[in-house]
Amino acid sequence: MPADARAAPPSCPFPTIRSHGAAVARSHAYDWLALLLLVAVDGLLNAIEPFHRFVGAGMMTDLRYPMKRNTVPIWAVPIVAVIGPMIVFTVVYFRRRNVYDLHHAVLGILFSVLITGVLTDAIKDAVGRPRPNFFWRCFPDGIAVFDNVTTGVICHGDASVIKEGHKSFPSGHTSWSFAGLGFLSWYLAGKITVFDRRGHVAKLCVVLAPLFVAAMVAISRVDDYWHHWQDVCTGGVLGLVVASVCYLQFFPAPSDEKGFWPHAHFRYITERGSENPTQQATEPLDAMETGRGGQ
Repeated sequence: MPADARAAPPSCPFPTIRSHGAAVARSHAYDWLALLLLVAVDGLLNAIEPFHRFVGAGMMTDLRYPMKRNTVPIWAVPIVAVIGPMIVFTVVYFRRRNVYDLHHAVLGILFSVLITGVLTDAIKDAVGRPRPNFFWRCFPDGIAVFDNVTTGVICHGDASVIKEGHKSFPSGHTSWSFAGLGFLSWYLAGKITVFDRRGHVAKLCVVLAPLFVAAMVAISRVDDYWHHWQDVCTGGVLGLVVASVCYLQFFPAPSDEKGFWPHAHFRYITERGSENPTQQATEPLDAMETGRGGQ
């Protein structure tokens, strides 16, 4: 090998936002359009009237819990489940400078929460299960009125409050929290190689921390009497399943030896090596895969 070739430092093998950001986003234009479609569908599902399940006089025992404010406000859920994880993705990007990792992590978590949101709201509208505090939504003055024949409720409360009272199953706070924070747990598991078979329990604690936060959100929904326990259990499973599918769509399993980077990163390496085999020889593949080449 010539002396000048040995002396030349290898260039950074990782594509950055400046060098490849626009191209990566354009290559996933249809995915971004699909996200916009999911937003529109979820908006429509929230606008329509849910199924009003029959509620009779004899069913009020489990529906007479007091009206309470949300311990976790609805505006806080996207901050905790989406913006928080995106901050983690950004920190990793500034350390490793890999636009594929940043783009696919952001795209993946958005798909996770939006698919979960559409499924959750569709089920809410179709099932129409009354919330534990339905009595006070239906009869805000505490005076119950029932049909003399069917014994069904004749509500005289605010229409929007009653509408929301028929959306108990499943819990949207819970499903969104597990969709976003579950995706973050998968992401952290890959980044800190939690399944490296070295028995570092501290790594496992880091991975489980987001799920613990999601579980606390779920418990608050029962404590606030906005949901039955079945609502939050189903919402948690739904969100976690969707998060798992979305993560594995973009990233290898964390237990995989290449679980650190997204699938697209390795396709980039393969294409780059085939286009420039000389430079590939000066930049070993294992360095690019593990991130050593990007430091």
